[in-house]
Amino acid sequence: MRAVLRTFGEVSITLGLVLLMFCAYLLWGTTAYTEQHQELLQRELTSETTITGDGKLDSIELGRALAMIRIPRLGVDYKYAIVEGIDAEHLRQGPGHYPGTALPGEVGNFVVSGHRTTYAAPFNRIGELRPGDEVIIDAREARYTYRVTSKKIVYPTQVDVIEPVPEHPGKRPKQALLTLSTCHPEYSARQRLIVYGVLDATHERRT
Repeated sequence: MRAVLRTFGEVSITLGLVLLMFCAYLLWGTTAYTEQHQELLQRELTSETTITGDGKLDSIELGRALAMIRIPRLGVDYKYAIVEGIDAEHLRQGPGHYPGTALPGEVGNFVVSGHRTTYAAPFNRIGELRPGDEVIIDAREARYTYRVTSKKIVYPTQVDVIEPVPEHPGKRPKQALLTLSTCHPEYSARQRLIVYGVLDATHERRT
């Protein structure tokens, strides 16, 4: 019996150490991965890109840097490069833009999704945002300042939040809108936390 208890204790300790190491990887290992890719993406934003005659972004490939997101309420150091795409490989690198939704500053719904835990958790604190808070999108051609209008919790099946007019399928948009999306509650994918905003100001960059 003593041998059995001793073996059981040793196995339990080993499993506990493995679990502890796995949790440490989720918290710090994945963050290091994202930070490495963020450095590359942010550097990419300063490189040449394809733009049209009016200075607007013409097209962007999946996995490429689209713009920088800054949220003053979340701190002066808060900034992430937004990657084009929302597949797992893209969201490991940072917040991802839903392909097919509006680009920054465009009339329609500019939709961005991000992790709430692991991989640097860029959207961990978006639940703290209040109506009137700024969400700044620094694109190559301009700086777009959106103002938060509301937030809500939805289920993953409520995909109409990414419609050109959120929650109104088929309705034609008249404003440039913003939707931020992340999992809810923390450490769960049972629901989605949604933050809505509207474009408040545009400052074009001089070439």
